[in-house]
Amino acid sequence: MLNVSGSSAFMPPDPAGGRKGHMERRKTPVLKGRGTTPDGSKEERRKSFRFLVAVPVEASWRNSEGVPVLVQAVAKQVNANGGFLEMTIYPSVGSRISLTNFLSAESAEARVLATPSSREGVSHGIIVELITPSESFWGVNLQVKKTSVELQKLEKSLQAEGIDFRLLNEFRDTVDALRTTALAVQQLREFQLKGRDDSEIVSMLVSDRVRRATNLCHELVADIDAGKITNGIKGVDELYDSLEQACDRLRHVLKSRHPDRYVTTRT
Repeated sequence: MLNVSGSSAFMPPDPAGGRKGHMERRKTPVLKGRGTTPDGSKEERRKSFRFLVAVPVEASWRNSEGVPVLVQAVAKQVNANGGFLEMTIYPSVGSRISLTNFLSAESAEARVLATPSSREGVSHGIIVELITPSESFWGVNLQVKKTSVELQKLEKSLQAEGIDFRLLNEFRDTVDALRTTALAVQQLREFQLKGRDDSEIVSMLVSDRVRRATNLCHELVADIDAGKITNGIKGVDELYDSLEQACDRLRHVLKSRHPDRYVTTRT
């Protein structure tokens, strides 16, 4: 028997403690389907983490009137399945477009999942899904970013296993260098797209190289003092020659600051 509201009538439990009467309605499990956008197309379900990049691409498609459209865009967040493209003109949701990596000339087909007018939170660009997943399409920038993330995970594992402190520091320095390089690659591409001077980025790379060389020299001094570097170590002669040349050139660089301190052997 159903009450006025449409719910099943109350059935008291039997004295033996059995289940409620057969008239009680069981709840039907609800399966959550994939959502839809306002135009009825399926919403995107992100399959993996997106990495921040700056990859110039060319997008082409035909509009509703069949007229070819060609637009310059910049991929900002990507993974092997697709990503977000910053652009000024947008194709319709669900349409298929052709993408060309401006730097590598590699091409790929993609489907438009969202535009600013179809989904809240999407602005100044579109979200696309590559028809055939590809990490190589986005170029070396994505590979560097993925490697950096994996190295961070490895560093945490090394910390948990109590790896030697000096070895852990050397590993951390390598990871930091990779992060700096990845940032420089991204910024250089952005500067190239905007026609800006890249001397600031080059200076940042040189400064980081000096920092790493200084740390490495400190490590070498510690190894020498600990007796770990001897005449039998391969490459010691080449190391000495390289350091001597570097020191001589650094004296020329620094002598304008302290003329009496830095005496050079070069003329």
